[in-house]
Amino acid sequence: MSVPLSGVELLRVCTVLQDCEAQLSVLGHIMPDTYRGRPEADKFVSADIAQVLEQQKGAEQNLKAARQFERESGRLSDATRELHRSQKELNRTLEENPLSPDNLAKVQRDSQFVAHVIADVLAELQEKGTFHSLLFAVGEEKRRKANLQDIIIREEGSQQRIKALQRQLLDIRKEKTLELQRREEMTAHLKDQLQGMKAKTGLERKYVKSSAELLVYQGQKINTHSEKQLEDEIRLQQKRLEEERRVHMETETFLKEHQTSLGEKLEVWMERYERDMEDKQQKLNSLRNNKANNLSQLQELAKKYRDIEQVVIEDRMEKEALRRKLEKEHMERDAATKIQSWWRGTLVRRGLGPYKKGKTPKSKEGKKGKKKK
Repeated sequence: MSVPLSGVELLRVCTVLQDCEAQLSVLGHIMPDTYRGRPEADKFVSADIAQVLEQQKGAEQNLKAARQFERESGRLSDATRELHRSQKELNRTLEENPLSPDNLAKVQRDSQFVAHVIADVLAELQEKGTFHSLLFAVGEEKRRKANLQDIIIREEGSQQRIKALQRQLLDIRKEKTLELQRREEMTAHLKDQLQGMKAKTGLERKYVKSSAELLVYQGQKINTHSEKQLEDEIRLQQKRLEEERRVHMETETFLKEHQTSLGEKLEVWMERYERDMEDKQQKLNSLRNNKANNLSQLQELAKKYRDIEQVVIEDRMEKEALRRKLEKEHMERDAATKIQSWWRGTLVRRGLGPYKKGKTPKSKEGKKGKKKK
């Protein structure tokens, strides 16, 4: 917040600002359009600028005197310092080249800006006794210059990138130039080849033309010969056709006569066929009767065969039963003989029964007697 000024301080500040406003109005009129393009314009402008600069220095001294009473207000000091810096930039611009279009436009803008700020501050000081508009204008100017500085930095970066791209473009141009030279050399080589091909093609065209003419002449000769052969062939075929027609007529007459004779023979054979069919039908009937008789006889014989077969089967079964019985009896006799032999051997080995050791002689006599029997 700005500190309200007392009556004397407010009067001094207003006096200084009014003096600055008057000087700016004078500065806005020292370069009218009538001076532009005239040789003596530099003299008039230099004199007016020197006068304005002297007045500006006097205003700065008055402002410094007023600032001595306002040391407690830091913001007012900063604002007046910024205003003083703007005036210095304006003076430097005027001293460098006041008649250049860019400097004139910049001077006009800066003078209008300072005049507008001073007018707003005077109005605020006279009405409220504060200087908020001065602080606001200085802050806006700082932000504008900061944005302008960012733009300048980005512009420098863009210029560096442009330079790098320009270098790349030069390299690409060199490469393209070399490539173009190579292509021109290749084009010249291809043109030479094209000339050679044209010459070769001309010779080939002449050769093909002469060959085609020769082939046409040869084809005409062959076609003439073929036409003669075909005419001879046509005459020969016409003769053959007439002969074939005559043969056809004779053959047709012969076939008609043969057809008539075959019709007569067909009637005879049909009559014979009917007679033969009647005879064969009678024979077939007699054969059917014989077949029926033979079938009845066959059935009787089959019945007899089945009876005889049954008798034969029964006889075979009886013989098989008898054979099995005899085999069984034979096996039983063999088994009994083996058992008796085993038992006798056991008695002899163990000395049992009649084969005891004390009665050995008797057993021998007994055996002899048995043998005699």
